[in-house]
Amino acid sequence: MAFLIQSHCPAIKRGRNAALGIWFVLFAFLAGTSNSPAQSTAKEYQVKAIFLFNFAQFVKWPSNAFPESQTPLVIGVLGEDPFGSYLDDAVRGETVNARPLVVQRYRGVGDIKTCHILFISASEAPRLSEIMATLKGRNILTVGDVEGFAQKGGMIRFATEKNKTRLKINVEAAKAANLTISSKLLRPSEIVGPGGG
Repeated sequence: MAFLIQSHCPAIKRGRNAALGIWFVLFAFLAGTSNSPAQSTAKEYQVKAIFLFNFAQFVKWPSNAFPESQTPLVIGVLGEDPFGSYLDDAVRGETVNARPLVVQRYRGVGDIKTCHILFISASEAPRLSEIMATLKGRNILTVGDVEGFAQKGGMIRFATEKNKTRLKINVEAAKAANLTISSKLLRPSEIVGPGGG
């Protein structure tokens, strides 16, 4: 699996059409080829970092989410960072719609100023309802991998099923934040509402 990721990362970064082709390959990751739980976790978050990068290409934000034409698209991590350097590596030197991508890390929800995609770490699970209430009305795509993420207002949940990661998307939560998720992302995903995911 490591070869699959390494060999396709350049294709993902070369062009948006290549990213579309690779997108479906990524849904089949975590095939159980790791020798240890630590290797499995590292591989899991390497691929999730690529997903976060790709979300920037499949989501449309309202114009007021970017005060200036060169305002960067910010991918944030709230709480303990499970990505290590993978997320920084995935976005380094990249642009989406002529905007540079940057990564920010936040200790608390009150630290978030400008953010467009926010990965909410499992360390924040006990405060998830409070975090979602604080972010309500902001144009931030919320992403997480904890049980009940969509039920508490999260927009995209990474769900592991039979050693594979699937996406569960709460479309209503995204609409409430004035975000439009491309059908190209919705088609291979499971659509859930506030009661599931």
